[in-house]
Amino acid sequence: MNAQFFRDTQFGHLVRLISGRRRLQYPDEFDPALWTKSIRRAEQTPKTTRRDEAQAAEVAANPNNQEFDRFKELESRDQANIQDLNINHTIENGEDVFLVDWYDMDDSENPHSWPSSWKLLVAFQICLLNFAFYIASSIYVPGEASIMQDFKVGETVATLGLSLFTVGYGLGPMLWSPMSEMPRVGRNDIYFFAFLAFVLLQLPTGFAVNMPMFLIFRFLTGFLGSPALATGGGTLADMYAPAHLAYGICIWGSFGILGPVNGPILGGFVAQAKDWRWTIWVFTWLCSFTVVMIFFLLPETSAANILYRRAKRLRQATGDDRLKSQSEIDAAHHTWRDHLVVLGRAFTLTFSEPIVFALDLYSALLYGIFFTWFESFPLVFGDIYGFNLGEQGLVFLGILVGGLITVPLYLLWVKRSIVPRFSKPDFKPEMVLPPTFFGSAALPICLFWYGWSARENVHWIVPVIGSGSFTISIVTLFFPVFNYLGISYPSTSASIFAGSALFRASFGATFPLFVSLTLR
Repeated sequence: MNAQFFRDTQFGHLVRLISGRRRLQYPDEFDPALWTKSIRRAEQTPKTTRRDEAQAAEVAANPNNQEFDRFKELESRDQANIQDLNINHTIENGEDVFLVDWYDMDDSENPHSWPSSWKLLVAFQICLLNFAFYIASSIYVPGEASIMQDFKVGETVATLGLSLFTVGYGLGPMLWSPMSEMPRVGRNDIYFFAFLAFVLLQLPTGFAVNMPMFLIFRFLTGFLGSPALATGGGTLADMYAPAHLAYGICIWGSFGILGPVNGPILGGFVAQAKDWRWTIWVFTWLCSFTVVMIFFLLPETSAANILYRRAKRLRQATGDDRLKSQSEIDAAHHTWRDHLVVLGRAFTLTFSEPIVFALDLYSALLYGIFFTWFESFPLVFGDIYGFNLGEQGLVFLGILVGGLITVPLYLLWVKRSIVPRFSKPDFKPEMVLPPTFFGSAALPICLFWYGWSARENVHWIVPVIGSGSFTISIVTLFFPVFNYLGISYPSTSASIFAGSALFRASFGATFPLFVSLTLR
């Protein structure tokens, strides 16, 4: 791994700031002649000899000599040669504009051109962010009895610790995801600074002195730590072609399921040995490690942001204000109202596109049922079968095992049935949806199995197997829907996933509450 990978990380930005941009420089900072290459069409770049390239580099590297002045004079005077040079030239607001694009089809700064090892490292960090944050939601559940005792509150109020956190991470992506699609902002800053704030605010959460203080900070941490839940899908789309994105979305979604499932397993033993505060500290350590990792190893993946910053550097190096990225050209006439429209894109797409609304609603129903396990398992396996807190957490292994069986089978279907179709002209996004038929049938079967077998005269393994079959619905409903939305809305995938996260979180927050109210 070379300096190029670190250059766009938070660590790289800090090094460049401290060194006055003398360390971890970009190619255009080494060689100012690259500005002419960046504005040519990659597929139409005219052939040049090594001698020509050497002369151009020598001239551009010495901006104070006469040859440079002559070069600039000829360039500005002979506008008729612009078309001959195949330069991306246009007229914007009555002025000449040169479009800054990738240097060529294999531009090393283009995320689609990165080596597979880089892409895998970035994808792993996005999955780890997803897992670390989601485990923070459910690891608290086994500690509800302890918090009821400490703060003298009822079970419904204690359940708000889960529900408000879920509401927070439902609302968060509605802001963070559209912001990540703004070229001036990009994805990296949002990931790092929002998640850093999430980790720091665990201190007042864990040291809360009363229930209102605890609930306020649970909501705030849910809001601040949520970018990876929706923007993660956009990051994967930044790097991978649709054929490979189908695998990435599935694996990324799997980590989003592993988090809530593993939370009660770990939290059950922690809460039994210590108290609810230690459930906070355990996932804070994991999230702190994740923050350190993304500080050093997570680069920017937004092509719009990369090209925006490239155009800005080229303008500073050449003094030519005509060099602009496509996003700057598009935003030339934008007002504050237009920026607010972009920030509200997640709401607009969710509620104005009927297919998006319908799929989000169905996914939300599934997610709400998923969160009822957190309240149902203590009732069934604690009250009926007499399991302690640690053993109640182990019951979630049924869902985990079900996922370990179902996910590979789904990926095999993607490999054999979906990936070969991507290159065909008749491919349609709806082709990824057939598994949802199995998921819609498996859901009621799972619920009846679990509900009718949870009794004293039936062995506890039977309802565990019934709950484990729930992963068939998760895998065959969630993942096809995610793939469909990502393929159908590639340029706004982060905003699309944000709307889905809002629906899921809304149901995930309310279902445990009414279960607690009706069954206790």
